[in-house]
Amino acid sequence: MKQLKPLTLRRNFSWTFTGNLIYAASQWGMLVALAKLGSPEMVGQFTLGLAVTAPVIMFTNLQLRGIQATDAKGDYVFSDYLGLRLIGTGLALLIIAGITLKAGYRWETSLVILAIALAKAFESISDVFYGLIQQHERMDRIAIALMIKGPLSLLLLGIGVSLTGSVVGGAIGLAIAWGLVLFGWEIGNGRLILKNSSHGREGEDLLVANAELANSQNPLYPRWERKTLGKLVWLALPLGFVMMLISLNTNIPRYFIERYLGERELGIFAAMSYLMVVGQMVVSALAESASPRLAKYYAAGNSTAFRTLILKLVGVGLMLGAGGVFVAVVAGRPILTLLYKPEYAERSDLFAWLMVAAGMGYVSSFLGYGMTAARYFRVQMPLFVLVTGSCAIACFWLIPTQGVLGAAIALIVGAIVQVVFSFAVIAYAIYKIQKHEKTKSPPYVS
Repeated sequence: MKQLKPLTLRRNFSWTFTGNLIYAASQWGMLVALAKLGSPEMVGQFTLGLAVTAPVIMFTNLQLRGIQATDAKGDYVFSDYLGLRLIGTGLALLIIAGITLKAGYRWETSLVILAIALAKAFESISDVFYGLIQQHERMDRIAIALMIKGPLSLLLLGIGVSLTGSVVGGAIGLAIAWGLVLFGWEIGNGRLILKNSSHGREGEDLLVANAELANSQNPLYPRWERKTLGKLVWLALPLGFVMMLISLNTNIPRYFIERYLGERELGIFAAMSYLMVVGQMVVSALAESASPRLAKYYAAGNSTAFRTLILKLVGVGLMLGAGGVFVAVVAGRPILTLLYKPEYAERSDLFAWLMVAAGMGYVSSFLGYGMTAARYFRVQMPLFVLVTGSCAIACFWLIPTQGVLGAAIALIVGAIVQVVFSFAVIAYAIYKIQKHEKTKSPPYVS
């Protein structure tokens, strides 16, 4: 059997960037389609569905993909990750259904939320396969999945909205698209990766191969061994809270906007916010490609390589942020008019402030990947409690008086807190590597 060798960091980045580019463009295209075919209210309704489902899904996902991708010692097999993810996804659907019923949304809004929850469930299962593929440094397989998923999502959402005249039809189309890609492409790639690892690998991949061979069942099937799952939950739970807090930090302004200003203002804010993804796309591509390497550097106690790569990533984040602010200030109004409608361009000042928040978010995101690669999981929980709390307090004070502009400022406040404390954790992690370099003992902290 032909071996699937890991790709270089450059090739992994190129594939990931291309895949994320097409996927992000398609995701943005969905908002444009809703804005063009419908109204800001429809954009707001769709955004509310994402805002309600995202924190729950992020929590129950437990950031297993990041733990998988940086599991340089092969502590768990794929079946363990898949088994825990299926339990978490089922729990998430129940929680979202309960929230939707309890919140008393309009029936149409409730249907949108539930349809998006189903789509997110498919996405969660896909994510655990992505973690397996990322662990083996074959980001091309994930990129191809995104290249299929993005345009298909846009197509089926557009068809759903056109046929029904409602966001509900579009959300159902989205769920169908993500389900088709999961069963038609991603599971097959997981099977290929596992077969490849079972034929023997060199170096650290041998740990993964041996672990899979030790599993008595088909390695593609979920495994629910209570003791193993308990240990994995204990390891991952802090990151589950962290990812929920990160999602809340993003969505708290949207809850306040919907509460105080209505779905129309939420739609305008969400449409502009999505343009932040242009830079985040580069950040995610580079960070996901670099994460396994950062983890190996840290596990090996190579402080110089770890520090150098982190600084390079932060430098990229700073340049992206500065470029986004420049574009927003110089050409914000014509860009918004072209992409959406003139009513969006009237808020070009909001666009500029959102780009400031985005730039700071890029830097903090790279630092977050560095913390995960260094296995600093538990410290992230109090860190993001501070970040989310700061953002929530700022929203409470600013949105009722400053409107959507107050929401952008609140995001900046949260980003400042995140950058400062994340930098402190990374500095401590590097100090620990240097200390352990003298004793040659592993510097893992969880």
